[in-house]
Amino acid sequence: MEKTLVLIKPDAMERKVMGEIISIYEKKGLHIAALKIIKPSIGIAEAHYAEHSEKPFFKELVDFITRGEVCAIVIEADNAVKLVRKINGDTNPLHADMGTIRGKFAISKNENAVHASDSPESAEREIRLWFS
Repeated sequence: MEKTLVLIKPDAMERKVMGEIISIYEKKGLHIAALKIIKPSIGIAEAHYAEHSEKPFFKELVDFITRGEVCAIVIEADNAVKLVRKINGDTNPLHADMGTIRGKFAISKNENAVHASDSPESAEREIRLWFS
């Protein structure tokens, strides 16, 4: 059984769509193994986005994810990383299928409702970070 991390980002939390998003994962038969609501610290945000630390948009990422509460979720399933990323849809809502979470809830490329780990290795690192 593979695990992946999902973050329901501040834009979605502010619009009160957390329950709808969680329900999409559950209706697809995915197992919610852990869940918590947290206002991320700058330290967690910087560690989460560490691979982007040298990029010009790094501060914008950190500011965005720390602006409000986030729902951190560990999802378990066979091929969890791939499945969750397909359910989430393209990071750019202009390219996201309307049946995906981002197609339904994203406002912009930055405010795109959810994050999901991009590999099993990233999932392991991110789960340790958010569920230490």
